[in-house]
Amino acid sequence: MSKRGINFLDEWMAENLPDTITDDPIAIGALADRALEAARKAGIASTEISEEVPSVFEVIAEAMARHDAMP
Repeated sequence: MSKRGINFLDEWMAENLPDTITDDPIAIGALADRALEAARKAGIASTEISEEVPSVFEVIAEAMARHDAMP
């Protein structure tokens, strides 16, 4: 298991998810692609992230939905 991968994803989302919430799958897919590219550039293989989460897309979509539900 790679805590490094999940920690990277958590930090990336905190810094890069837009303030404008969307449920558009194309926009969420683009964010997932950007996250994985940033991980690669940081020397973190996508497998290090996928060991912790089954889908970066789903994690980002869930984070956006939770953010939208916040008062």
